[in-house]
Amino acid sequence: MTPVPVIGHRLAWQGAMPENMNGERMTGRPDISPRSAWVLLGRALLLRCPACGGGSLFTGFFQTRERCPTCGLLLERGESDYFIGAYTLNLIAVEILLAIGFIVVVLMTQPNPPWMALQYGGVALAILGAVLCYPFAKTTWLAVDLMFRPPKREDFITREK
Repeated sequence: MTPVPVIGHRLAWQGAMPENMNGERMTGRPDISPRSAWVLLGRALLLRCPACGGGSLFTGFFQTRERCPTCGLLLERGESDYFIGAYTLNLIAVEILLAIGFIVVVLMTQPNPPWMALQYGGVALAILGAVLCYPFAKTTWLAVDLMFRPPKREDFITREK
């Protein structure tokens, strides 16, 4: 039996329920009501699901789960190149870190900034920043996507790959 939405304020499921990460049927109803941008971004920056606030979105530092273990939201919202936006956000965040670091060091060491240290430190900061910002960029991109494309019933149903 396929899941059938019940008309109302929130989406309710009749029939087969989506499964969580443990293969158990989800018992709650997916909440597809709109959220404020601040709530979505705040949850994302805490590495939580922007849709429900549930945690454990990552199986490792670089690997996300297929879906949120709390609400069942598919984290890659149906497109093979979905997280290119996350890579872009990561690049922007690292560039901002580099610019701030450069300005602070130059202003604090006037009139003779350590140019060689800035070069090598900039490379190290770029690599370290890209690695450390990556999970935040993925959840933030999901939040931005949910702002522009609020979740629908299909985002909670298992898709064939």
